[in-house]
Amino acid sequence: MPSRNLVELHRLQAERLGPRSALRFKRHGLYHDLPWSQYRADALACAAALADVGVRPGDRIGLFAENRVEWLVADIGALTAGAVNVTPHAPLTARQVQYELADSGASWLFVSTREQLAKIEQVRAKLPEVRGIVTFDGLTPSPLPSPPGGEGKGEGDVCSWRSFLQRGRRRLAALAGELARREANLGPESLATIMYTSGTTGPPKGVMLTHGNLVSNVEAVLASSPSRPEDIRLSWLPYSHIYARTVDHYHSIACGVVLCLAESVDSLLFNLAEIHPTHMNSVPRFYEKVYAHAASDDPAQTTKRLRDFFGPRIDFLCSGGAPLPPPVAKAYDDAGLLVLQGYGLTESSPVISFNTKEHYKLDTVGQPLPGVEVRIASDGEVLTRGPHVMKGYWKKPEATAEALRDGWLYTGDLGELDADGFLKITGRKKELMVLSSGKKVVPPQLEGLLLADPCIDQAVICGEGRNFLTALVVPNWGNLRDALTAEDVHVNGDEEALARDPAVRVLLQRRIDEALKDVSSWERVKKFVVLPRSFSVENDEMTVSLKLRRNVIFAHYNKQLEELYKKD
Repeated sequence: MPSRNLVELHRLQAERLGPRSALRFKRHGLYHDLPWSQYRADALACAAALADVGVRPGDRIGLFAENRVEWLVADIGALTAGAVNVTPHAPLTARQVQYELADSGASWLFVSTREQLAKIEQVRAKLPEVRGIVTFDGLTPSPLPSPPGGEGKGEGDVCSWRSFLQRGRRRLAALAGELARREANLGPESLATIMYTSGTTGPPKGVMLTHGNLVSNVEAVLASSPSRPEDIRLSWLPYSHIYARTVDHYHSIACGVVLCLAESVDSLLFNLAEIHPTHMNSVPRFYEKVYAHAASDDPAQTTKRLRDFFGPRIDFLCSGGAPLPPPVAKAYDDAGLLVLQGYGLTESSPVISFNTKEHYKLDTVGQPLPGVEVRIASDGEVLTRGPHVMKGYWKKPEATAEALRDGWLYTGDLGELDADGFLKITGRKKELMVLSSGKKVVPPQLEGLLLADPCIDQAVICGEGRNFLTALVVPNWGNLRDALTAEDVHVNGDEEALARDPAVRVLLQRRIDEALKDVSSWERVKKFVVLPRSFSVENDEMTVSLKLRRNVIFAHYNKQLEELYKKD
């Protein structure tokens, strides 16, 4: 029977699987397993401690940390207490975190490292509703200024995760009945989380997702693509983002498979070799970089390298969060590795459609999930309706009314449905570029063609209102050096010097022309800027889910782009 809420989903699975492994994680160089029974016990202790310090059903709890076991336990613990999670992304600045915590009215906060606690220290006086902080690393914090009116029981407290759980265990017997009542009162319409969209433009909006939204989405994904008891999933995408939170965290609970936590994005390939997972969810950027590293003039060598990267047990891979360039998907398919695309957004919990192993088309994002409706508006916008659609934006009724109309969520994406019901995303309404000639261009499609070239690591198409297209290109410097050497062209210097080298420009121009040879004449890149460094989250040029912030990028490189058009 479908679960009424996420807490029930977790409780029933823990009761069923008991001593079996739920989570696998690495600490001090060694892998450890957390059994379902301990997972449940720790979540209950966390919930009891929250209730004991005065957290009431519906109160907001901040969870500001990188991926780690404590994140997962604290998430379930807060939900078990009937609270609503607010999950700022770990790379955010102090000011950005302050906005989300203050806007949501968070009353308690879980923090991971000294670095994250330092961000909170900077803005603590501006967070009057935060009454206490729990530190995962057991830190001894600097004295934190008390917020206005912050005297009294529990006010201004800072304690370690271990001591917080001990408090909960001591109080659990007395609070067990209260926690059971809180779980029973959680229905499909009960708010589970407020997730702030990182947004490619404008200030973030708090997406309100209910227990019913998330449970329905997890169960629809499971119905569409069943798991096997022996499956092992490697997880590395940030749980503060809805993609990983649903398809890694909650989905693993629903199907009872082992969820293995990668140490970090930098160690992902090493962890792949250690874990040998059967499945992994990722974003196109990762698959592009792996392919660029593995690509060879010998197709057999490319296949071997890709297969070696993902190990002998891999069944299929999943991609979401952004469009996967079709040439990259085909390269993996040619190597015998199936990369299945899905589609969704934070406002839809997130999965709207998904390719399955039995029914897929590589150039689409699959068919809508069971219970999910999709239709295409007259202007090409993708609309969706069903139990997965958000409750609305926190304290933003006007934005909610704009996004939700007559029960349909207006996604802002452009798409089309084929005769078999497979959805293809053709671009973003706001990203549609119009040249001075009136010709329309969809930048992500062209960028996908460029990224299929192993010598191109990142690319951004420019040209709104102009008479031709230009591009900002970040080379894959290792592959580019190899390509030049293969042509007996020898270059010296660091990336800054190479970005100015005429030989580099000649090679890239030839490859750009080849990549875009089959598009219309107005869709071809006439001029480009070679950049020595990648676009990054740290420079605010990409969101945490690795989507390009085009307005920020254009602002950063406006001078170089203007020079390209002046020279015409």
